[in-house]
Amino acid sequence: MKTPSFNGKSKSPARRFSVRRMPLSRWHPGLLHLFDWGVTIGSVLLCLLLLPTRLPGMELLGIGPNWLLIWVVAWSVKRSVWAGTFAGIVLGLLQDAITSPHPSHAITLGLVGFLTGLLQKQRFIQEDFISIALIVFGMAILAETFFALLLTLAGDRQTEYIWAYYQRVTLASAILSSLWAPVLYYPLNSWWQRMKMLES
Repeated sequence: MKTPSFNGKSKSPARRFSVRRMPLSRWHPGLLHLFDWGVTIGSVLLCLLLLPTRLPGMELLGIGPNWLLIWVVAWSVKRSVWAGTFAGIVLGLLQDAITSPHPSHAITLGLVGFLTGLLQKQRFIQEDFISIALIVFGMAILAETFFALLLTLAGDRQTEYIWAYYQRVTLASAILSSLWAPVLYYPLNSWWQRMKMLES
């Protein structure tokens, strides 16, 4: 379809609005690496913003998904044990900055990164969505259990209140985190695989 113009000539809309996009494979390696880190850091910041957010369908008994735990599992599942542990500690310290630092979340998320890195998922399980949901479910239960144990060892709260709250929180957090895990895992994993292919 031609659009009329005032000078008597008509222009095609396809030509008028054409924008040239350069494929990622033709980007400068330094710029590509910087963009990759921008996406990774942006996804961490998004998870930090979603952590206190309670949207409809995202909460169960007042508990929301543990977005940082999902991110640590997504990062650690195809990386080394130490990369997973480091990511867990860094994200735990970021969570401590926006919540209470006593006891530290860096310990529990570091443990999650360490254990997820040990799983070597790519060797044992082929179904991405199901395996990630199961790993997140197990790690959420483990992280909440370990966090309740740290609260008990701190001794500034009554033990029966800690474990009563733990029983309510753990299952809700594990279910919601495992259900929402593919939403975060799929785009991040696709991006990281694409970057790995471009770097090789």
